[in-house]
Amino acid sequence: MRRVLFFMMVSTNGFYERGPWGIDWHVVDREFNEFAVAQLRSADTLLFGRKTFEGMARYWPTPEAIAEDREVAELMNTSQKIVFSRSLEQSDWSNTRVVKGDAAAELRRLKAGPGGDMLLLGSSDLATSLAPSDLIDEYRLMVAPVALPAGKAVLQGLGADLRLRLEEVRPFASGNVLLRYSPHREG
Repeated sequence: MRRVLFFMMVSTNGFYERGPWGIDWHVVDREFNEFAVAQLRSADTLLFGRKTFEGMARYWPTPEAIAEDREVAELMNTSQKIVFSRSLEQSDWSNTRVVKGDAAAELRRLKAGPGGDMLLLGSSDLATSLAPSDLIDEYRLMVAPVALPAGKAVLQGLGADLRLRLEEVRPFASGNVLLRYSPHREG
């Protein structure tokens, strides 16, 4: 069965952005990029909510992105992508399919079908909507060595506790720390 892996960079106080696309605080270096490339290669499908998708689609196909980070840009641009949105009609970003219906139902269908892991990049609101249905198999939080004065908390708006089991702690030389969790499933 295919797995859904959720990845988000967060501040030490749990925020993932300080405002719409306020991510200038991310700590990105060679080691982070090596992790990003390995993570992108480990999945055969990228999943997005509309807001994250639009930000990614504005950046990764550009000459600037390709010049700054050719390998990540190539993987982002050539990977299969699914964006879940009630308002987006279509996308010009290569290999993208827009799903307007029930995200949970579509992910159940995809997880039961053939293929490899699916990587949910950013898209905290989408992850928050999927968590109660137990459709996310792994939560990967990259904690940056930065505290923000304000912002939006990751997984904000959960209706109930989300119990997780720590699977891995991986420190990076930059001060980033990857926390890898699996859902704590009964039985």
